[in-house]
Amino acid sequence: MNDAIRPQPGIMDIALYEGGKAHVSGVSNVVKLSSNENPFGPSDKAKEAFARSVHQLHRYPNTDHASLRQAIAEVHGLEAGRIICGVGSDEIIHFLCQAYAGPGDEVLYTEHGFLMYRISAMAAGATPVEVAERERTTDVDALLAACTPRTKLVFIANPNNPTGTMISAGEVARLARGLPPQAILVLDGAYAEYVEGFDAGLSLVEASSNVVMTRTFSKIYGLGGLRIGWGYGPKAIIDVLNRIRGPFNLSNTQLDTAEAAVRDQDFVAKCRSENARLRHWLAEALAEHGVPSDTSMANFVLARFASVEEAEACDTFLQSQGLLVRRVAGYKLPHCLRITVGDESSCRRVAHAIGQFKGVK
Repeated sequence: MNDAIRPQPGIMDIALYEGGKAHVSGVSNVVKLSSNENPFGPSDKAKEAFARSVHQLHRYPNTDHASLRQAIAEVHGLEAGRIICGVGSDEIIHFLCQAYAGPGDEVLYTEHGFLMYRISAMAAGATPVEVAERERTTDVDALLAACTPRTKLVFIANPNNPTGTMISAGEVARLARGLPPQAILVLDGAYAEYVEGFDAGLSLVEASSNVVMTRTFSKIYGLGGLRIGWGYGPKAIIDVLNRIRGPFNLSNTQLDTAEAAVRDQDFVAKCRSENARLRHWLAEALAEHGVPSDTSMANFVLARFASVEEAEACDTFLQSQGLLVRRVAGYKLPHCLRITVGDESSCRRVAHAIGQFKGVK
């Protein structure tokens, strides 16, 4: 090893992100409920666009993503020139930290917020600042109190992952108004499509100069394997982000498939309806087994157990049954398990298994 070759300060302090478990040794035909994936997959129209894209594999994609940005703009009533596309919403988050935060700056996020906020802040050399939540829900007063002249970015997910909770549009607007002038509020809308009639803060972005929203095709659109996301914000901020975006960060396959997906809003509505029905059923079934959860507005429930030991024992039992859920100790919720809302069969299986576990404890 060459000791003279060293990474930038702070890089080795970043804990590696771990995705949801997909395999269990010795168990076949597992049911994966650990990564908040859409159990129905992508729409038929998206699949058809993906298949057609094989004929363009030798071609470089366009660099401005114009067709996808126009499709997103038409569906959501936005200005195409204020949209940026990336490799999942993760890349947009990374761009924001790279462009607006560095050594000596602070990046705020909530106590149980998405791990990439901290990782992207540290990668930029900025200081991540964790702010307490109130009963697993974003606390606007705590965020405002934590702001300093060094605060450059404030991240909140609404609905939040892994809690599933959300705050009102009025509270989000109050947060935006109360931030110091140099700070940008970033609204992570990865799960926004699961909330009926929710604009994910688009109207606030339109009316503000300090608010950016991120979205993803990985959740309700069922395209997690393709990694496509987008952001919307003030033109000046989007212009800055485009200056550090790789010119070919999205392939033709990603662009064409995402465009077909966003235009198929009938499929989105069907997935939202089925998710709401099964989410309610799953939460009620778990409650009957003595496992409470907060009212979730996303495509998962955060099951709370009496202790860390009980949560881990339940997860081990579920794995033995071929059921994979997500331990969330990394989100400071070691006594909880995050369970994706799968199809009806998966929901019934996991609820039955948790009932068995609680019955034999």
